[in-house]
Parts: sequence; structure tokens; C-alpha cells
Amino acid sequence: MITVDFKTIKLPEASIILDIGCGSGRHTAAACNFNEVTVIGADSNQKDLEQARQRLRFHDRIGAHGNNSKWALNTADITALPFRDHSFDLVVCSEVLEHIPRHRKALEESTRVLKPGACLVVSVPRRWPETLCWAFSRQYRNTPGGHIRIYKAAQLKKRIQAMGFSHLRTHWAHSLHTPYWWLKCLLGVNRDQCYPVKQYQRFLTWDIMKKPPSVRMFERLLNPMMGKSVVFYFFKA
Repeated sequence: MITVDFKTIKLPEASIILDIGCGSGRHTAAACNFNEVTVIGADSNQKDLEQARQRLRFHDRIGAHGNNSKWALNTADITALPFRDHSFDLVVCSEVLEHIPRHRKALEESTRVLKPGACLVVSVPRRWPETLCWAFSRQYRNTPGGHIRIYKAAQLKKRIQAMGFSHLRTHWAHSLHTPYWWLKCLLGVNRDQCYPVKQYQRFLTWDIMKKPPSVRMFERLLNPMMGKSVVFYFFKA
């Protein structure tokens, strides 16, 4: 499940990309589709980094990239990144800030390591679908390592602009995943074998694997109304 629209991002040759809070490496792997780039996935969770390593090695084996891109993984705390100032041509911070107590420091660090004139992509859960998840389930909002805040999109956008960024565009993503999370919150966050949840998960897996055009179009139409994530693209002055 890729949240960032990499096809609309233009990068200089031999760019260096940071996927901070990379988790299992879905965006790290997707960024490797750029030609002749170096992609660094960074996360503080060792288990997630191992999953990312397996994903990236699988892509290497099947030749999914085939474009001279390189990747590396790094253990890193987003509030104290082990990288020099102005190191990256693109920083991706997708579905991370809602987990971080010191989210302002995380944004400062993402800004510090980004080159002037480069792009920052930030995504967080959209306010109104997330608010319903919190209302439906105490467990959802109290899960260790889970979401600790709900963002207002306009406020987050304004905060990042105040750090010296120009806003390029905004879009919404994963509207088909919104009902799935509502179901989980209503029926039990950990009840993955519950019939409605299991069947909806099968549908989402089928959609991700097969990418049927009609379903893709339907989701694109729904995204502005009920997309689970809001995605911001910024340009560093």
C-alpha cells in the first residue's frame, strides 16, 4: 500500500532519498523505482527494519527496479537523525508523526537534513476518519506505539510552511481502507479472524495485488471525500 505519489515528484540525477520511519520498507522499495538514486530507509524498530531488508532483497532478486538504484537501511531516531545537514534530495515521512511524542522535533530534523530546493512529503491520518476510529474503540487509541494525536490538516500544513516550506499540493489516499478500520474498531481491533473483518481484508489484499482498473478508479473518486490519509508535498526554500 503506497501512500506517496512518486510519479509526480521530479528529482535530479543521482539523488539521495530518505524514507524516515520506513517500517517494513514499502516506500523505500517504491522510491527505488527512480533511476540511479540512493534510497535510505531509517527506523528505530529493528523488527521493522528486518522486514524492510527482506522486502528490498526480494525486489532485487526479481529485478523489480532494474534501474541502477541503490538502497541502505539505518537504525535511527527521527528526533535525532544521524545525517549531516542538507544531505537529501527528498525526505518522505509517511504515517509517522502521529506516533511521535516530539513531533515538532521530528519535523525540525527532517528539515535539517533536506537540501534547499528539495521536496518534503508528509502524510498523516485524515482527521474525520481517525476521529471515528478513536470514538469507536478505546483500544485503538490506547494501543502502545499507536496513534497519540489527531491532526487538523490545515494546522499541520501551516506549521510546516512556517518552517520555511512552500506548499506544492495535497491529496488524499486509501479511501477503501477507511471502512476496514472502522470495522476493526467496532468489532475489536485484534479480531482479525472476525468474518466481516477477514472478508474485507481479503478484498483489500486482492485489490493491492491485482489493481483492477475499475476499483482503482472508484477509490480515486472516493479519496477526496473519505481518504484515510492526507498527503502533503512541500518545497524547501
